[in-house]
Amino acid sequence: MEGLRRRCERRLRGVRVPHPFDLDNFSAEIAGLRGRPLHRMPLPGLGSGAPCGIWMATPTADYVFYDPDTSPLHAEHIVLHEIAHILCGHTAAGAGTALFPDLDPALIASVLGRAGHTTAQEREAEMLASLIRTAGRPPQDDPLSRIAGALGVP
Repeated sequence: MEGLRRRCERRLRGVRVPHPFDLDNFSAEIAGLRGRPLHRMPLPGLGSGAPCGIWMATPTADYVFYDPDTSPLHAEHIVLHEIAHILCGHTAAGAGTALFPDLDPALIASVLGRAGHTTAQEREAEMLASLIRTAGRPPQDDPLSRIAGALGVP
């Protein structure tokens, strides 16, 4: 687990994580790093047996789809998990035709769907998503501040 954490921390080097955290600004940072748009979109039908998040890379843009029927905090984590796949360079060529049968397969470079954490790629993306959300926070010295921070209370 410690090796995984160190590997994920290395992946974040050079990536500006806004403080306080803002998903729009962070998404713009990733789009700028990749030199292509990053679109975040709710997709009904995700979750409950299907992946709750999907990253689809086309030749000109990245698309992150998330379950619209979950809490805002969970939706944000789903998006960060998919962005973590981008930062890690994970791929799953050919998966897009099953998820998006009406799209020309030549338009889809890679599709990854988040349904669990059973593979090394999924564990790495989950760890990196958690690190992204907490990166850039100043250290909190007292226990009450740490508890408040963990609960999302300023």
